[in-house]
Amino acid sequence: MSETTIKILPCIKLKLGIPVSHTEFDEQIKTDINSVFFTLYEIGAGPEDGLIVQGNEDAWDDFTTDKKLQTAIIEYVYLKVKLLFDPPSSSTVLDSMNNMISELEFRINVHVE
Repeated sequence: MSETTIKILPCIKLKLGIPVSHTEFDEQIKTDINSVFFTLYEIGAGPEDGLIVQGNEDAWDDFTTDKKLQTAIIEYVYLKVKLLFDPPSSSTVLDSMNNMISELEFRINVHVE
C-alpha cells in the first residue's frame, strides 16, 4: 500500500469528529463499520469474501480499488456508522441522513450490477 492509501478506521473516526489518537471507541466503531460492510457485501459491493476491519491498517483499497465506487462507499459507511454510533437528535436531520443513505445504497447497487 502506498502512503496515500486512505485507512478505513482513521477515516471514519475523523468524519465522526474523533481524533485518530483517541482509541476509546475503536472497538464499537469497528463493529459498526463491519456491520455496514456486511450490508454492502449483501448488495454485491466489495471483495468477494467480504472484509472485516480489524485495526488501523485496513484500507479502502482493500474494499475496492474502483475510486468512483470508493467515494460513495466511504460516505455510505460514514452515514450508517454515524446513525449507529451517534444518531442525530433532530428528526429532520435523521430523515435527511436516511434519504442520503437510501440514495447511496441505490447508486452503489446500480454501480456494482
